[in-house]
Amino acid sequence: MNEQGLRDPKEVNGVRIPVDSTKPNPNGVEFDNLYLDMNGIIHPCTHPEDKPAPKNEDEMMIAIFECIDRLFRIVRPRKLLYMAIDGVAPRAKMNQQRSRRFRASKETAEKIQEIARIRSELAAKGCHLPPDKPKESHFDSNCITPGTPFMARLSSCLHYYVHDRMNNDPAWRGIKVILSDANVPGEGEHKIMDYIRRQRAQPDHDPNTQHCLCGADADLIMLGLATHEPNFTIIREEFKPNKPKPCDICGQIGHEMKDCIGVAKELSGTNDEVAPPFAAEVEYIFVRLNILREYLERELEMPNLPFKYDFERAVDDWVFMCFFVGNDFLPHLPSLEIREGAIDRLVNLYKKTVYKTGGFLTESGNVKLDRVQLIMADLGDVEDEIFKKRQQNEIAFKERERAKKRRTKMINQWQPAWVPKGQFAPQPLGKEVKPVHNPRQEAYHMRKEGMHHSSHLEQQLMGTGPSQALKSMLRPEVNIGNGGQKRKSDGMNEDSDDEEETHDEVRLWEDGFKDRYYESKFDVAAENIEFRHRVAFQYVRGLCWVLKYYYQGCASWKWYFPYHYAPFASDFVNIAEVITEFEKGTKPFRPLEQLMGVFPAASSSHVPAPWASLMSCPDSPIIDFYPEDFKIDLNGKKFAWQGVALLPFVEEKRLFKALEPYYEALTSVEKKRNVRGDDRLYVTVKNSGYDFIKGLYENKIDTTAEVNVSIDGMQGTVLLAEDCVTVGGSLSSPVLGLPFLNQNRVY
Repeated sequence: MNEQGLRDPKEVNGVRIPVDSTKPNPNGVEFDNLYLDMNGIIHPCTHPEDKPAPKNEDEMMIAIFECIDRLFRIVRPRKLLYMAIDGVAPRAKMNQQRSRRFRASKETAEKIQEIARIRSELAAKGCHLPPDKPKESHFDSNCITPGTPFMARLSSCLHYYVHDRMNNDPAWRGIKVILSDANVPGEGEHKIMDYIRRQRAQPDHDPNTQHCLCGADADLIMLGLATHEPNFTIIREEFKPNKPKPCDICGQIGHEMKDCIGVAKELSGTNDEVAPPFAAEVEYIFVRLNILREYLERELEMPNLPFKYDFERAVDDWVFMCFFVGNDFLPHLPSLEIREGAIDRLVNLYKKTVYKTGGFLTESGNVKLDRVQLIMADLGDVEDEIFKKRQQNEIAFKERERAKKRRTKMINQWQPAWVPKGQFAPQPLGKEVKPVHNPRQEAYHMRKEGMHHSSHLEQQLMGTGPSQALKSMLRPEVNIGNGGQKRKSDGMNEDSDDEEETHDEVRLWEDGFKDRYYESKFDVAAENIEFRHRVAFQYVRGLCWVLKYYYQGCASWKWYFPYHYAPFASDFVNIAEVITEFEKGTKPFRPLEQLMGVFPAASSSHVPAPWASLMSCPDSPIIDFYPEDFKIDLNGKKFAWQGVALLPFVEEKRLFKALEPYYEALTSVEKKRNVRGDDRLYVTVKNSGYDFIKGLYENKIDTTAEVNVSIDGMQGTVLLAEDCVTVGGSLSSPVLGLPFLNQNRVY
């Protein structure tokens, strides 16, 4: 559903008139709670892809504030705003984070080198270029990780932002605000889900609560369905393919970096002078999960079941089956590609086998493995057909692409040999269009140039028939002088692919693919069938862990899938024997420990100096955790970003042992960044629990004592904050240019 009735601040006679968000929501729905998965806001605000990046951290913070303001105006929550920043994740997710950060660091370094190379080539040709950015101006997005100085500052800025809005914006004064910063363990969306589960379990929970969750991750849909809340909406940025991005060389839009030819002489100067205007404001859409539930109800309809049908249980099974296709914690099964209709395939298998299973696959976050075994057996029976069909489709796709290139080449060959020049000439995308000051004179020059060109062609075409003459006119000129380009050799294959074909030694579409797969990916002999079952058992444990994570919370902070690749469906043998219990009482890494587990050495500037030496010193006992270069296995894919980063897994015991002597070297500021924190609650006098909390502070209750509270239908326990800004107190701005707050009225 498209966003309706958005109201942004207007200016009248130079006076900015703010939006009154206390008025009814123009979208037609009054939302109670708005949850922000903050990392989906932080990343595009700090390093946007479709407009110039902020110049410094102050501009980044203001961009984040403005984005939250806009979302607040659209949704207009009436009871709660929950802002959740990613904290330390479970080990199962840290492996993916480690892969992403190593990749990001490698790609950034390669991009900087490529920019330098292209700039050097353009300069040698005499092209005009804006000044190069200093090395320190390149923003390292890896700093958006719990424990870094950047995240500590972001928390401080959001603390100020909440106080400012709750003191000054009428729409904020009647709501509660919870800030869960990067020191609070857990991924942002899962901290939100944990809050919803806890409130849903309360005896006085209102089942008609209208929830709105903002985030871009696809798993938010699964998480929303897993809550079983009837009124759950997701607001997300509308996806627009092929959005133009500014060139990293000249800052203009309309071409990629590799095609850059510099900027016009009159535009050469600072980046600001050549940068394109800011991109249009982001548009949002609402995804109504109650509508999706209606579609699923029809899709999952199964008549004449041998047991009682329960739609909510069927939804849980559907969510579970989606884990096989892809999730953040396990590699997807080789035979299941979402673009090949893998979800539909699994649903069809599910609806056929459910009559044999005698019940649902899951129950309250636990998996019935004997029933899953039947579906995996049926999938395993058709795996070889899936791989052969995939190869046939790939061959057909490549042939279509080659045919498309041939058609494009033919069209280009028959373009007119002469095009207008001067002010009427076609302009490159991104180049400033000059106004035509004298249209009549320009038309005269065009006419003269065209007549001259026609005369030249007439001399060439004497004695030829009209058909041949027309072909000669349309054929492009070939400049054989010194400045011209050589023709392509007649013997060159026009159908050759631009990209070099990658060697696939597994060849899933040929017989014997399983033996080749395990030999290539796991370096295990073909006859070692026991190893295959061991990988499958670990994968099944992973599926059980993920389901618990979605429905119950983190079952173990320490568990992770210890392989880079998934097994085949046909390797799921006797999986009912798998132990699905996990170690109790595990704790997450502390923020700085987690940095050492996910960062490459290139991002060591965000790590305490004594610890950073462990990432680069040749004598470090954990130097093998930080390879300067690593292999990326395309694994049948086309692009490097789709491949598997073959990084060594971090061994927790070795890491902690290596860090042990260095804890004492941490400064007080670094020690503060390394603590596990708690969600922060903000209330105003309009909240029912305000006087109670005010009394706790006035009576100087012990800050380590938990106190039960109930505020406007929200229940839980609170600890008093040591750095609370008291009523009537003041708060200085951590962002340059924003005002000092006086006469605070927020607890």
